[in-house]
Amino acid sequence: MIRRPLRPLARVLSARAEGKDPNLIEAEERAARLRALHRAERARAETRLLLLGIVFILGFTTVAGRMALMSAGTPVEPRAGAGGEPIVAQRADIVDRNGAILATNIVTASLYAQPLEMIDPARAATALSEIFPDLDAGALLHRFTDGRKFVWIKRTISPEQRQLVHDLGEPGLLFGPRETRLYPNGAVLAHVLGGASFGREGVHAAEVIGVAGVERFEDARLRDPARVAEPLRLSIDLPAQIAMEDVLAAGMKEMGAKGAVGILMEADTGQIRALASLPDFDPNLRPPLPTEGDPADSPLYNRAAQGRYELGSTFKIFAVAEALDMGKVTPRTLIDTSGPMRWGRFTIRDFHDYGPRLTVQDVIVQSSNIGAARIALTMGGEAQQKFLRRLGLMDALPLEISEVAKAPPLYPKRWSELTTMTVAYGHGLAVSPLHLATAYASVANGGLKITPTIIASDRKPTEADRVVSEDTSEKVRSMMRDVVTRGTARKADVPGYEVGGKTGTADKPMPHGGYARDKTIGTFAGVFPASDPRYVMVIALDEPSNKINGASLRTAGWTAAPVFANALRRIAPIMGLRPDARPEDDVDLLYTLAVNE
Repeated sequence: MIRRPLRPLARVLSARAEGKDPNLIEAEERAARLRALHRAERARAETRLLLLGIVFILGFTTVAGRMALMSAGTPVEPRAGAGGEPIVAQRADIVDRNGAILATNIVTASLYAQPLEMIDPARAATALSEIFPDLDAGALLHRFTDGRKFVWIKRTISPEQRQLVHDLGEPGLLFGPRETRLYPNGAVLAHVLGGASFGREGVHAAEVIGVAGVERFEDARLRDPARVAEPLRLSIDLPAQIAMEDVLAAGMKEMGAKGAVGILMEADTGQIRALASLPDFDPNLRPPLPTEGDPADSPLYNRAAQGRYELGSTFKIFAVAEALDMGKVTPRTLIDTSGPMRWGRFTIRDFHDYGPRLTVQDVIVQSSNIGAARIALTMGGEAQQKFLRRLGLMDALPLEISEVAKAPPLYPKRWSELTTMTVAYGHGLAVSPLHLATAYASVANGGLKITPTIIASDRKPTEADRVVSEDTSEKVRSMMRDVVTRGTARKADVPGYEVGGKTGTADKPMPHGGYARDKTIGTFAGVFPASDPRYVMVIALDEPSNKINGASLRTAGWTAAPVFANALRRIAPIMGLRPDARPEDDVDLLYTLAVNE
């Protein structure tokens, strides 16, 4: 910028020529320079004021807009931000095969305290102990007054309890939103579902995780955010399950048993329609795991999946099925049943003296231990082990219940000739009732090994899964039907349903060796209809005793078999099975085929 000169030469020379004072020219130029400077400063000030006004207008407009939005919205209590991953509580529902809810999530509340904000800790502790009887007022007061800033009181509370706490008016008692698992049917299906609990916990959320049963086995799938809206559909039929549990509870009480198991399985697919273990529990109020004593005495113990028992004469079916399939015997082959049968210092006896010989068919019908042992000896221990392994009786089952993997069958490391004989009639090899149901389905359905499942699916075995021939399966079913019509399981017969099966009574092993003579496991494994089985049902009672005319009867024919019949009468109509209207004295075709061979 070129500054204006105060004494311009041209004007000074002109003034001198005219006789004027040159100093006046300098004064005029100085005044002009000041006027120009003032105009520039004014322009800058006006610009600054304009910009400042614009800023104030924008600021007040923003504040006014924000206040308008807040006044139009719903008031929400501000929360302090928290670092780390958010806790996700969502979990997919579990439903039965027909879509009935078995497990779901509900929104509830948690209760905690901030002692430093409490007005009257003593009054609050006393009032809380009245609302929640399981809380101790003295312990609460100690926690409220020992300097803590945060105290958990209850992880979940009901709406009624929340209102009672709210009515106390104590500002230091606060609530947090919480999702929890709900089992709307209570104890029904307890051992299948298992239960859930909390993992990671915060004030405003908690992680729901499975702790047992299918909840634990399928935990990752149930917690998958991409599949939360997709329920896990089980193969269980809820009405059939309720009927099974009702019948088992009544039978357990009538027979004075300490425990009971009921399993209903589709013979051709392995899908389980009902699975019950008594005593049971409510998964909404799951009790703690036992820390001492026999785990089997806890209601948490799943006898169907975890219980490993020597299931007695139900195993004779497998010895005969193997011998028939190998061509070693036919149903009419005579077996030496003279006894007692001795092996070293051990003696094998029958429950009754059945005479010197029985046919293979009658070995099953009369349930001869000696006959089953001699049949097993004709095949040898190695062949027996291979056959039992093909049936799945020597390995843990691949079932979708977490406890199953922890209960593989128990058998001796050294498979002696004595083991071969005793396993043939159900001693020396301990398996779960689920193993037994699976093996019976595989033998009776035409000879195809099934894989048990509680997940609804369309999976069926193929010819590659064959364990025995169709002819063998047909002959075995004939024998099982004969057991019910004229053998040890007459009390399992239900007119119109053509029941076939086998009883099994096994003395319970004692903790320090040997067997108890007055404690047994009574089992009946049945199929129906025997000519073309659709279902397998296993009923087992732990230490049953049926008192008739003052006598205590412990055999499965008097204990498990009648409970089976009661269960079938209740369940068959639920499953849509109508009784066959044919007269009961019609000739059984399968039995005729077997006898004429």
